Amino acid sequence: MSSHAELPIALFSRPKVELKAEAAHFTTADIASLRPRTVNLVPPVSDQSAPARQRSRIWDLAGSLHCSIIGTCLTNGELRRLLVRLKVSGAETAGDHDLHMLGVLLAGRPQAGAKHQQKALDRRHQTVLNQFAKAKAAEAVCALWEDAMRRGDIPGAYWALLTHPATTDTMVRQAFGDVHMLSHLVGAANRADIRRLRQLEDDNAALMAKLERQQKQLRDGFVSRDEIIRRLTDALAGKARESFDAGGADGDAGGLTAVVAEREARLAREQKRSERLERRLEAASAERDEAKRAREASERSAEMLRAEFAALDGQIGALLGRIGGDGSDEERAALDLREQTVLYVGGRAHQTPQLKSLVERVNGRFLHHDGGVEHSAALLPGLISRADLAVFPVDCVSHDAVASLKRVCRQLGKRYLPLRTSSLACLLSGLAAAQAEPALQTAPA
Repeated sequence: MSSHAELPIALFSRPKVELKAEAAHFTTADIASLRPRTVNLVPPVSDQSAPARQRSRIWDLAGSLHCSIIGTCLTNGELRRLLVRLKVSGAETAGDHDLHMLGVLLAGRPQAGAKHQQKALDRRHQTVLNQFAKAKAAEAVCALWEDAMRRGDIPGAYWALLTHPATTDTMVRQAFGDVHMLSHLVGAANRADIRRLRQLEDDNAALMAKLERQQKQLRDGFVSRDEIIRRLTDALAGKARESFDAGGADGDAGGLTAVVAEREARLAREQKRSERLERRLEAASAERDEAKRAREASERSAEMLRAEFAALDGQIGALLGRIGGDGSDEERAALDLREQTVLYVGGRAHQTPQLKSLVERVNGRFLHHDGGVEHSAALLPGLISRADLAVFPVDCVSHDAVASLKRVCRQLGKRYLPLRTSSLACLLSGLAAAQAEPALQTAPA
């Protein structure tokens, strides 16, 4: 796409799209015909004074908005199924980027399939569209959009705002900018987490190298000590033989006694040195064992972080239409709770709407109990009986709530899963693990 400094005044206007040709089918080769357009991001002098009487359709919107709509409001899985249903050639095997470009190209062609896109978007976000439909003025629409931004519920609100009859050009420009900058923020957060993982791996490698050097030094010290003792023993024996051969009986006895005393003193010194080396070896062994435990803990933490980032990246890619990720579209869309009910015990109060939105977005139902802060502990057994899976963050829940949850889950034969933190990424990773292991044990962790 062209730079922001070149976007046109008509970027966010919503004129009727004039189509030169409509085709029933098009292939990935059509992408080659797409060319960047030079535009200018200068806001209009004033908003439209007379709002439309009905919702805008996707082909009525400016073509520059199609990319953000397809990428944000439709998942790659939904887009692929739609293109396959429309018999678009190559849709089954197209990569994520080509698939996205086909969807953008289709959005401006009502006779070639944009009407089906409109229906798919309306069906996916019907609940949010109904909420926005109650707003009659631009101020009310703005308030709904700002509330959706605070809750992180972007796709449905973005589609509802762009097509609302009361939406002005300024509101469209602001929403487009919010979605665009959100993608930058998400990318920056992921990069920081990846740097942390790499730092952990580098620290582990440095620690292992240090342990190997220390072990080598200790081995060399023991070998040197044994060699010195051997040489001293040989020298003592040789000195004794020389003294015996050179002098008489009395002289031999006195010389031998002096040599033996000298050798015993040296032997005592070497024994003390050997004891010091043994103590150093014990300390190094203890340090090695501790470092090994720390390394294993770091590896487990790194593995959990990798799983969380993989799950988070997949869901954010589906949410914001990020193209060119590591996983395939089928892997990103694999998480499906199939109407199962998830009970979340503990956590932070301000995160509850986001947690609920996340569970519902993967086709699940959400129940919450704060662990006894404001909710009565007597409500917990009843909530567990209604849930298919109970989860709790170990960093933000009371011990009493955890003990009660585990006891009731064992009695009712319900699954439960401890989460490492109360973050959205950790919940997403836990749900993916629970789906991958349907026979999760209900015994205490």
